[in-house]
Amino acid sequence: MQIAFMLYPGFTALDAIGPFDVLGSVPGHEPVFVAEEVGPVRNDSDTMSIVADRSLAETPSPDVVVVPGGFGTRSLLEHEPILSWLRSVHETTTYTTSVCTGALLLAAAGILDGVPATTHWLARDLLQELGAELVEERVVEQGKIVTAAGVSSGIDMALTLVQRMYGDEMAQAVQLGIEYDPQPPFDSGSKEKATPEVVAAVTAIFEAQDAAAASG
Repeated sequence: MQIAFMLYPGFTALDAIGPFDVLGSVPGHEPVFVAEEVGPVRNDSDTMSIVADRSLAETPSPDVVVVPGGFGTRSLLEHEPILSWLRSVHETTTYTTSVCTGALLLAAAGILDGVPATTHWLARDLLQELGAELVEERVVEQGKIVTAAGVSSGIDMALTLVQRMYGDEMAQAVQLGIEYDPQPPFDSGSKEKATPEVVAAVTAIFEAQDAAAASG
């Protein structure tokens, strides 16, 4: 089963790597990083690259597509080379998935029109503007479309996929294999749980990064 992780300039690393480590742990899976062109693709903080081993054109029919989020999504909402590829592969995928603001690209491609979906809490309004039906959940399943909220939720999304494809025991085995047993020091991992001061601080940081990405 071929799992295509779609890269683009300005993607968030964990959005791709989290699901990659989960789905790549399953025997018989062929995880592959793809992009418009083969070669290194820089992340949204411009601190690292992941190498795309295949171009979009060389990957016409993956079984599963995973679209990571990142500040780079904003400049791609009308970028047809990526949007047309997403529309095309979605016709034959077993699952079409996104993490964080990767949902914006699915929505821009028309894949989420009227479809229940989630994304990062700061992009909820934009997701709705692009035609999706917002659901404020960590992972949202709608047929073969599975979307995940913020960055770390990509691991949960990928484990959900493993469960759907192979059952509880396989998903639990993968979870144990990567020792995914979150025990954060604070319970502030969602907008609803964080203090207003923390929400305001994060909002200001993200808005500044968004503006920088848009102008760049």
